[in-house]
Amino acid sequence: MVDHTHALSFGAAASDYDRFRPRYPEAAVRWALDGLSGARVVDLGAGTGILSRAVLALGHQVVPVEPDPGMRAQLAASTPGTTALAGSAEAVPLPDSTADAVLVGTAYHWFDREPAHAEMARVLRPGGTFAPIWNIRDDSVDWVAELGRIAHFGDKSSLVFGEYADFGPAFDAIEQRVFEHRATLTPDELFGVVRTRSYWLTAGTEDRQQVERGLTELLDTHPALVGRETIELPYRTLVLRARRR
Repeated sequence: MVDHTHALSFGAAASDYDRFRPRYPEAAVRWALDGLSGARVVDLGAGTGILSRAVLALGHQVVPVEPDPGMRAQLAASTPGTTALAGSAEAVPLPDSTADAVLVGTAYHWFDREPAHAEMARVLRPGGTFAPIWNIRDDSVDWVAELGRIAHFGDKSSLVFGEYADFGPAFDAIEQRVFEHRATLTPDELFGVVRTRSYWLTAGTEDRQQVERGLTELLDTHPALVGRETIELPYRTLVLRARRR
């Protein structure tokens, strides 16, 4: 079973999460949807609707599903005309075979995979697409790696790329693509990103202060960051895609 303590910590910072978390490149979302047009797409673990809005912008219908009430409230506020359903990957509140695709934006690693795979297979039509997507900071850049160490991000790209071998017996083999992009942030916005992470949200005062001191020192001393009004934070967006048999 999965410990959801960290997964359900984000609602307390839902507004900042929606403001500071990176968006998904359009090309990555298009590839995840495997050429579909006018599809009914479930955004599972939808959070504040960042991925849902990307799906809507491509002309699809989206059904967000999210367990955290704080995140659902923020999704409703930031995504007019869209209401998230209360539910989880292990208990999706939708009938059988009603979705053309299920997408997951930076949340699949929280799932209890075996029951989640069974639920995704249940709600997808035969031939439907399941695609989890991650925005992973490019920690091959030295200051980005140091940022991850200071802020206890934990999701190093080396821990995600190549980790997932299959989605269970109901799905074909996984295809994989990587899309590179950058988020332009002020130093204050970089602090904002850190404050939406699960480590920060569940940490005590002393641990938070230590993170802030470390990040301040990084900004004040690293040659790539000193004196910069804006910072280019590089991301590698990983998309895994498989069809339901």
